[in-house]
Amino acid sequence: MSQSRMPALFLGHGSPMNVLEENVYTEAWRELGKTLPRPKAIIAVSAHWYTRGTAVTAMEKPRTIHDFGNFPQALFDTHYPAPGSPDLANAVAEALAPCEVHLDREWGFDHGAWGVLIKMYPEADIPVVQLSIDGTKPPAYHFELGRKLAALREQGIMIVASGNVVHNLRMVRWQGEAEPYAWASSFNDYVRENLNWEGEAEQHPLVNFMRHEGAALSNPTPEHYLPLLYVLGARLPGESVSVPIDGVVMSSLSMLSVQVG
Repeated sequence: MSQSRMPALFLGHGSPMNVLEENVYTEAWRELGKTLPRPKAIIAVSAHWYTRGTAVTAMEKPRTIHDFGNFPQALFDTHYPAPGSPDLANAVAEALAPCEVHLDREWGFDHGAWGVLIKMYPEADIPVVQLSIDGTKPPAYHFELGRKLAALREQGIMIVASGNVVHNLRMVRWQGEAEPYAWASSFNDYVRENLNWEGEAEQHPLVNFMRHEGAALSNPTPEHYLPLLYVLGARLPGESVSVPIDGVVMSSLSMLSVQVG
């Protein structure tokens, strides 16, 4: 990796309670913040901003969005006051052309974005813009947007995408140290095994993830999986791909994290 090129990260964010808790996953995120080159700014891609069309936050002071319920008050009292960057928002819109990108001044940072960034960069002193995920588009489209964002990595911009490659809340086992479902482990392993795939995007096993027999149960809806494709799309030829942390919690939530570069 060049001195100025930033890595691209996909972080399995799991429960909002990770904001308040310390565990092996939050420690891994914290260690990334300590050991990776410090970015000039961050493009966050979160499963929790799932839209029609593509948007990017373009305000100076984005709000912290508490998009969850039935959690301790301490979680609602937590804020992440990182500055926005209208200049970076415009650069993202230019990079993604001819895709039409709405410059949004209402959204802010949802918990998929700030819930991991608060561990990586707790001082909240790095500018952040959040990019939405167009839920009307197929997986290959999101991979291609990642490709278009790759050039910004050369300018000191880090991509931090957040979701879960296995995300089935209907089948969560809440009690005890529950073993992963076989289909969850199988799909998680499938993702790991194909992270370094070098072929054409149209044939990429992780773009065509629904071909896996465990995909439908692992992702009843795709919004938590798709952020991974932005990071894989932003990978440059020959770049390394590593796994900072992995694990399946509550039987049906994968905490796999992926680092490109």
